[in-house]
Amino acid sequence: MSANSHPPRSPVESVNVEMNMIPARGHAYRLVVTGIRRMTVYRQRKLPVAGLVFAFTLVLFVSPLAAQQGTQQNSAETAPQAAQQSTPQAPPQATPQPEMESPAPTAPPSSPEPQQPGAGTQLQTGTSSGLTLDARIENLLADHQYSRVAAQLDQLPPQEAQLYRGVLANRANDLKQSVQLLEPLVDEVAASGDTAHEKLLRTALAEDYLRLGDWSKAAKAYQSLDTRLHAKLSPDEQDEIEMPLKMLPLAKDNPPTTIDACDPFTLQVTTDPLGLVDIPVFVDARSRSWMLDPTLPFNLIARSTAKEVGLKLSDETATIRTLTGRPIQVHVTVVPRFTIGGRLTLRNMTAFVYDDADYAFPRSGYRVEGVLGYPALAAIGSLTITADATIQVRPAKQIGTPAKGDLLTDGTPFYLDGDQVIVALRRVQTLADPAAGPDAAGSDSSSSPNDERMYAIDAGGQQTYLTSRYFDEHAAEFNSLKVDLYAPSGQPSGSQPSYFAETVPLGVGNATVDLHYIRVLTQPLGSAALDDVYGVLGVDALGQLKSYTFDYRTMRFMAVGE
Repeated sequence: MSANSHPPRSPVESVNVEMNMIPARGHAYRLVVTGIRRMTVYRQRKLPVAGLVFAFTLVLFVSPLAAQQGTQQNSAETAPQAAQQSTPQAPPQATPQPEMESPAPTAPPSSPEPQQPGAGTQLQTGTSSGLTLDARIENLLADHQYSRVAAQLDQLPPQEAQLYRGVLANRANDLKQSVQLLEPLVDEVAASGDTAHEKLLRTALAEDYLRLGDWSKAAKAYQSLDTRLHAKLSPDEQDEIEMPLKMLPLAKDNPPTTIDACDPFTLQVTTDPLGLVDIPVFVDARSRSWMLDPTLPFNLIARSTAKEVGLKLSDETATIRTLTGRPIQVHVTVVPRFTIGGRLTLRNMTAFVYDDADYAFPRSGYRVEGVLGYPALAAIGSLTITADATIQVRPAKQIGTPAKGDLLTDGTPFYLDGDQVIVALRRVQTLADPAAGPDAAGSDSSSSPNDERMYAIDAGGQQTYLTSRYFDEHAAEFNSLKVDLYAPSGQPSGSQPSYFAETVPLGVGNATVDLHYIRVLTQPLGSAALDDVYGVLGVDALGQLKSYTFDYRTMRFMAVGE
């Protein structure tokens, strides 16, 4: 059991291939979570079978039944401790343009683009930085410092404060609140000429509609985002919206999916001959095994399966490339009744139909019958992954009164930031920490809000590593360790110095868990998606835990160490 360059990508065939190997919407290392929303596999990524179990839990964009506003923790601003050791230096598509709206004004934005921190540099957010308050908050938001953003919003003009509160609600998966705050601002922000604010608003609002399953509004929102701001979107951002931009118009008239109430249950995970973890499902009462990818924005079904079940396919098609790395055509269909694990039933489930050859592994003789994305799993409120390969499900909509303690309130907050899952972990002092006292090893510093550190959870990667940002704070701990040259997958700069940390203590709420033999990078990767977090925790790290829980009803994460 148990994330801004574009490296070449190609489908990979291996017994290690899993549903959770899909790259993160154009970011070689970003989740998903980093939203892992592609069937394409970067050539270098090879994952263990058990990673699928973890992928079930991640970036599960929950329906209104499960979405509740995550706790925002206020904390003061401090610059992280500077590195105390120098390190060796390493060698260094256009989408259809809808006609509904005119392009955005070309006037420069009223505030600078967010600055992304790199290794050895720290985010400047104080008044001495010379930035306006709005620019500092944009930087904090890009840095995933959501508690700090919330703490400063009262200092902003009402409209700007409302914009950021709506974005924070989006990150906390409080979708209805986000829509309520952002919808009234669309026309005013668009007319202001501030394209940075407009992109932030339209992107969050489009994601809100998509997670809510409002196909029609989501289709219009993505079309408006692309029409007005296409030239302002980076290649990665254009990749991120390609699938919803092109596929949602096919589904805009589909009925909404409804979910039957279901009491908690445990699902035993099995593996197929390839080592893939498949989930038993019933497609309109016909038994099948489908792969799971909760970060995929849509459900997928093979054409042969749809034909056998007798589903009606749309006449219209959409051609997309970011799903497999090459152009493919998809139709849309509606599954009248769909059941997961024989317990959780969805009705009128929208699914997109791909040709069997587009997701098959000829050398292995394996063909994917279907893929469950987050729309199919929207009713799952809380999932606990255990060391014996079981998934404990506590649905958001239950038949009886939920048991006491059904909602997770302990642990630590986690957030959905585009295609990333961001977990706020507490820094645990060690004896090697220059700021620590003689009794500091493993000490609980939860009383200090400044000890919150942001990590990305990568449901599609086995390559756990801590970034140079972590190294900068812990450099003294590596003084006596041997340097190991390491070439991160997909990075053009070649090998860079790194270390292996034998034990890395991380604070999860009031508890501390230890991870072992974790690679620590000493230099930036050159990707803002990675350099602005303290590490990327893959399934190889989470697999060291006895159990871990993601509760999307309270947006809390809990881990139990061995």
